[in-house]
Amino acid sequence: MNNKRLSDVERFYGLLEELSHRLGGPRRLSDCSGKLNWPSRGVYFFMEDGETRSESGSGQRIVRVGTHALTATSRTTLWTRLSQHRGTVRNGGGNHRASIFRLLIGDALLGAGTHSCPSWNARKHDVSAADIAAELPLEQAVSRNIAAMHVLWLEVDDAPGGNSKRGIIERGAISLLSNHERAWIDPPSTNWLGHNSTRPLVRDSGLWNQNHVCEPDNPAFLDLFEELVERV
Repeated sequence: MNNKRLSDVERFYGLLEELSHRLGGPRRLSDCSGKLNWPSRGVYFFMEDGETRSESGSGQRIVRVGTHALTATSRTTLWTRLSQHRGTVRNGGGNHRASIFRLLIGDALLGAGTHSCPSWNARKHDVSAADIAAELPLEQAVSRNIAAMHVLWLEVDDAPGGNSKRGIIERGAISLLSNHERAWIDPPSTNWLGHNSTRPLVRDSGLWNQNHVCEPDNPAFLDLFEELVERV
């Protein structure tokens, strides 16, 4: 095992624990709404019941890292992005073509054999209204899965763009936590849904992420992460 990477992972989780303390703990996504005092922009960290740390300490491991509004024209807020992942409260559905997180969860449910949905991986312009209606049961299953997860968030209210601090933290955290082609640190449980994914990067990384999981970790982001956590 790479002792330097393990030390960096331990530092990351120590900072995340401090963030959790300052926020009053993580929130289950199903308990969240737009009425909470969300920052306009930030980075989010998802945890999943049954997914715990082993080598780096105790507690839940992070299963997805994300942010939003990295392009100069984007106006998406933090809560808007989280609500896209959670899905529609009214009917329990959602739109997996607007959320790669939802797409990946649904793909794993299909891989587990619990659902059938031939159009799930089709692009938006290749599906009909009937296809979208037939996708509802799987969309609902995805919503239940994601809504049951816990989330922490870090306010990072900088402008969209290629040099966004949000992008630096997202990229740094994913590349650090990813186990792709490395000795495992905090591997997923044997029951983790991601083992059923058709996406090798999900299975090999242990994360519900694909971008940045193959990149070498650069712990320089941890100094920025610490600085922003101390401002919370």
